[in-house]
Amino acid sequence: QVQLVESGGGLVQAGGSLRLSCSASGRTFSSYAMGWFRQAPGKEREYVAAISWSGGTTDYADSVKGRFTISRDNAKNTVYLQMNSLKPEDTAVYYCAAALFRRRSYSTNSDEYRYWGQGTQVTVSS
Repeated sequence: QVQLVESGGGLVQAGGSLRLSCSASGRTFSSYAMGWFRQAPGKEREYVAAISWSGGTTDYADSVKGRFTISRDNAKNTVYLQMNSLKPEDTAVYYCAAALFRRRSYSTNSDEYRYWGQGTQVTVSS
């Protein structure tokens, strides 16, 4: 079992930066692919980024490519999402999620992630 706790959200002006952290419990964190998803009010949860268990493979939604960077430190059981050049449309609750994949490095499908954090609010003002 993996328990996830996000932190680092807050209020920032457009063009600013935030770094989200997701701390995981459990000794098997390094086995899990990790994903970041977000959900804005009145909208469905959407994929943001993912990283393989080793950190060697990353993927991004087109809407954040070039602005966001996902990384992980398996020694610290933590995954990060560095968000630069933030836009008002990035406003959402951000969730990290964990999954074990046997034949893939990651997934963009939230249904395939088993463990979820409680979320952290990111608000970008214009």
